[in-house]
Amino acid sequence: MNARALVAWNVRRIRVERGIPQDQLAYDAGIDRSHMGRIEQKKENPTIDLLERIAKTLGVHMSELFIQPAKGAMPPKPMSRGRKPARLRRTKT
Repeated sequence: MNARALVAWNVRRIRVERGIPQDQLAYDAGIDRSHMGRIEQKKENPTIDLLERIAKTLGVHMSELFIQPAKGAMPPKPMSRGRKPARLRRTKT
């Protein structure tokens, strides 16, 4: 698995484990939701600065974004699509 695929896998894994919607993570990290989606789909090559912001927003060390998944590990299941919040709010950091 290349670095871009590792980042995509781990960002999504951590986000889903913590129950954070993609749009909320994007908002809290200060990027557009579609950009976050492209990162998780391996279509974008994020900068180190952006990876640092995403890791900080997720509450993990940046090295967590480069952990190899266990052999045979299944990708994280998508979160259920319920109603979106009326307005996203930044969380205090």
